[in-house]
Amino acid sequence: MNDLEPLTDRQRRELEYHREHAKQRSALLDKPVNFNIALNNNRRWWNAHWAMYTYLRNKDIKGKNVLVVGCGFGDDALYLAKYGAHVKAFDLSPESLAIARTLAEKENLAIEFKEMPAEKLEYENNYFDFVVARDILHHVDIPKSINEILRVSKPGAIFCFNEVYSHSITNRIRYSDFVDKWLYPKMVNFVYGGNKPYITEDERKLSEQDIKIITASMAKPEIEKYFNLFIGRLISDNYLFLVKLDRLLLYLLSPVAKFLGARILIAGPLNKTAQTSEILETPTSPT
Repeated sequence: MNDLEPLTDRQRRELEYHREHAKQRSALLDKPVNFNIALNNNRRWWNAHWAMYTYLRNKDIKGKNVLVVGCGFGDDALYLAKYGAHVKAFDLSPESLAIARTLAEKENLAIEFKEMPAEKLEYENNYFDFVVARDILHHVDIPKSINEILRVSKPGAIFCFNEVYSHSITNRIRYSDFVDKWLYPKMVNFVYGGNKPYITEDERKLSEQDIKIITASMAKPEIEKYFNLFIGRLISDNYLFLVKLDRLLLYLLSPVAKFLGARILIAGPLNKTAQTSEILETPTSPT
C-alpha cells in the first residue's frame, strides 16, 4: 500500500479489527481448501454464496482477468482461480493477505494479492473482465469505490456483488426501542450460536439508496436475488429446513423481497459511461 496515502479513521479501525480477526482464524492454514461451492454440480439454491457461484460458473471466466474486492482470507480468489481465471485480489489487512497467500501457495494457484483500500486502487484502467465483491461494500466508501471499480474494468465487464442489506423500512424496525433494547439482546445468542457476531464498529448494511448508487454503474442486472427473511435475524442458519423455507418464502414474495431481505445478490455488466460525477456527489459512508 502506498505509504503516502494516509488511512482515514474508519480504515484504521477496520484494519485493527481485522488484525485481531486474522489471529482468530489462523487455523484455516491447517485445513485443505474446500472447493465444493465452486465445483459441485449439486447446487445449494437457498444459499447466497452458492447462488453467486451458480451464476459465475456459467460465465466464460477461464483465462479472463478477475478482480476480487476486499478478498479477506482469499476464499473467492481461490475459487475463481480454480476456474482458470487470472485473479488479482486486494485487502486492507496484511494479516488477512498473509493467510490468503499461504492458502494459494498450498493449492498451487497463481493469484496476485495486494494491500490497498477499495477507494484508491493501484490497477491500470480498463483491465478487468470480472469484478467480484462479497461482504465488503458495506465496509467502504461506496461512491469512491464504485468509481474505482468502473475505472479499472473493461467496457462490458461483469460486476457481481453479494452483500448484507436492509431496506430503510425494515432497518427502522430493527432499531426500534423494542427490538434493539429488548428482542435483539435476547435473540443474539440463539441466532449466532453463542459466537460473537462478526461486525465491525463502522460497517452498516447496504440500504436501498446504496443499491441505487451501485447499480447506477451497471447496465440492466442479469440477476437480482434477495435472501434471509428471518435467517440471521431471528433464526440461526444451522437449521437447514428453515433456511430453505426462508429462501422459498422470499422467492414467493419476489415483488416485495427488496423490502424484506437481509442479503442481496446482484450481477451484470458494468456501464462505463455511467455518470461517475453524480455517484461521487452522493455521500453514503462515513470516512
